[in-house]
Amino acid sequence: MGIPEVVLSSTSPATGARAISVLAMGTGLAHFTPEQRPATKHAILRAIELGYRHFDTAASYQSEDVLGEAIAEALQASVIHSRAELFITSKIWCADAHRDLVLLKAYRIFPLGARNLKLDYLDLYLIHWPMRLKAEKFDPPIESHHILPFDLKSVWEGMEECQRLGLAKHIGVSNFTTWKLAELLQYAKVPPAAVQVV
Repeated sequence: MGIPEVVLSSTSPATGARAISVLAMGTGLAHFTPEQRPATKHAILRAIELGYRHFDTAASYQSEDVLGEAIAEALQASVIHSRAELFITSKIWCADAHRDLVLLKAYRIFPLGARNLKLDYLDLYLIHWPMRLKAEKFDPPIESHHILPFDLKSVWEGMEECQRLGLAKHIGVSNFTTWKLAELLQYAKVPPAAVQVV
């Protein structure tokens, strides 16, 4: 018996609906260090062997490349036979929550970047938090002088462009209040396919 799935619907005819496992393995650690890379990769490989098919990562977790390496090894060892067997979620960090950076950072995930998943696409790409921070601010505490004006409409346009270009099959948000969702739905051409809350 496998892990139960639900259908993630899409308003994009090119994307269509996709089954998503209700159980995902998160790859975020409080303070990811290079010493944790081998153990993290081993844990991901073991999870794939045990039947996990949904993996959650983010730019701020600094584990995207480890997940990409584990997926490549699982494919090479025939633990899985195709990238399409997996559902990969990643998130754009608050420092990149600007219209001009969304697409650039999406390309970073793919083979053009130094730290990347080495995948052709993401199944789900999320705005991590409804805020914008100064560059490379990853760790709490977040102080008021780190916060920049956040233009949700233009950031979401960047997310829609990622989906249009096939970089992400589905787009969504994370840690959004119902007020922020209501604001987004006023101008979104593509409504969020998922809302992730931790």
